Amino acid sequence: MCGIIGYAGSDSDAIDVLLDGLSGLEYRGYDSAGVALSNQTLHVHKREGELSALESALPKSEYENESVGIGHTRWSTHGPPSDVNAHPHTDDQNRVAVVHNGIIENYQSLRDELTAAGIEFESDTDTEVVPHLISTYLADGIDRETAFRRAIDRIEGSYAVAAVFEGTNTIYAARRNSPLVLGIGNDGYYLASDVPAFIEYTDRVIYLDDGEFARLSPSEVVVTDADGTVVETSIETISWDPEDAGKSGYDHYMLKEINEQPDALRKCLRGRLDELEGTVDLESVPPIQASGAIQFVACGTSYHAAMYGARLLRDRGVSAQAFLASEYDEETIPVGGESVVVGVTQSGETADTMRALRAANRAGAKTIAVTNVVGSSAARECDHVLYIRAGPEIGVAATKTFASQQAALTMLACQLTENISRETIQALRDVPDLIQTVLDTSNARAVAETYEDADAYFFIGRGYQYPVALEGALKMKEITYKHAEGFAAGELKHGPLALVTENTPVFALVTGDDERANKTIGNVKEVEARDAPVVAVTDGRSEVERYADHVLEVPGAGGIASPIVANVQLQLVSYWVANRLGRSIDKPRNLAKSVTVE
Repeated sequence: MCGIIGYAGSDSDAIDVLLDGLSGLEYRGYDSAGVALSNQTLHVHKREGELSALESALPKSEYENESVGIGHTRWSTHGPPSDVNAHPHTDDQNRVAVVHNGIIENYQSLRDELTAAGIEFESDTDTEVVPHLISTYLADGIDRETAFRRAIDRIEGSYAVAAVFEGTNTIYAARRNSPLVLGIGNDGYYLASDVPAFIEYTDRVIYLDDGEFARLSPSEVVVTDADGTVVETSIETISWDPEDAGKSGYDHYMLKEINEQPDALRKCLRGRLDELEGTVDLESVPPIQASGAIQFVACGTSYHAAMYGARLLRDRGVSAQAFLASEYDEETIPVGGESVVVGVTQSGETADTMRALRAANRAGAKTIAVTNVVGSSAARECDHVLYIRAGPEIGVAATKTFASQQAALTMLACQLTENISRETIQALRDVPDLIQTVLDTSNARAVAETYEDADAYFFIGRGYQYPVALEGALKMKEITYKHAEGFAAGELKHGPLALVTENTPVFALVTGDDERANKTIGNVKEVEARDAPVVAVTDGRSEVERYADHVLEVPGAGGIASPIVANVQLQLVSYWVANRLGRSIDKPRNLAKSVTVE
């Protein structure tokens, strides 16, 4: 979940490239940051805290002529945030500096071995074993690249690792179950955990596969396999504009990305819907005959989208279930050649989801990745991939990717079941404009101001609105640090009502006027009878507003469209509560964007 940046160039601007790259990767971790510049000697600087702490302490004028280096921004796993635990880590002779993303599962045994050999460790991290391992091989007279490879060969677990050495202008890197992408520039080569780190410098990339190594110098980049054989690589072009990864005048990335949802959804739907023919065409996912169950695996926000997708399929007569990827156990969950397993992951690198998808592949199931990132691990390892086309999302709290996942999964359900109606296609077509109406007219800010001091927040919904209730609660937790819970509306009376007070606002998602809506209104009355304030999120087709203290409108949306539109109102409420409370909205405490550890 940490962020890595590396640069080997012909220009003497490595320090600026590294700092720009770290700025573009802060959503991956912001507990500490550091850089290592390599030439005749190694220069390492690192600081606890956000990137600004490193920038303030860095004597940039001393490194104006440096052209090769690596950098790192950390999300803590082993050891608390501190200067000493920050990356890069070096050996005891300052010959090699290493940055690492992932978890080294056998680090304790390696550390014990190295300690017994007389090596003293400075940090609490698992990463520090790597430079010390490399150093032991260097001491035996082994060349740098071979020493790096032998050290990597000793590591168990997940990793993206990059290393620089004194006396050379070369970066060595390797990956296993953790992302690493190379950038091909006109004046040098780049290495990063994610494209935003170098998108302002180049849009041409090479994605490293598991088990591959890379060697970068100012004059070339070479990719090899575990045996050292050169691998043929393909260069892909990223379609993002560098401005897409900026704030564009908004106070926070999250607010920008909430407002980008209409455009993101248009991109998701473009070329895939045919209203005249009444068809859905997902070019990368051919018709699949699912004779067995369809299983969704996902985490966090993506899990809520997966719940929505599974419900769509069940309503079309298909056996479908959503699993938390961390709880997906192929030994107890039936999966085989008749199964279809759909991995929903915005980054395409989520460790728990990738583990579940690999288990499904081993069992012979057909696998589909629903992801936002071209060339990601999920996209490469699954049989088929459905891109949601949301564009870069920098805010840690997912917003536009959730809406795009909902739309993509709706189309996928239509194609998998061949159950497509013109009403569904039209409803999807209308969603971007309906969300724009919400963005233009929402009174979420006033609602947030009313309830910013609440003890807790409850969100309730039924059917398609239940996953949205869970997502609304998750957003509130993530960025306000306030207690929030989402419930299936019918479950309130089975325990959660004990927690309801006059200072516990309940957000009730009620759309349509069917039996489900009427039952949810009954749950609202239960809340009202206990003096809890009610915020109705509704399209006005029921009478729920009669029992509400506030109303957040869901304009003109029906059926499968209403959960996508309703969610935007909840995103805005969470954003404005967090804003009023002065929270770190884009970088909430203890969280990171791309969760690449289990």
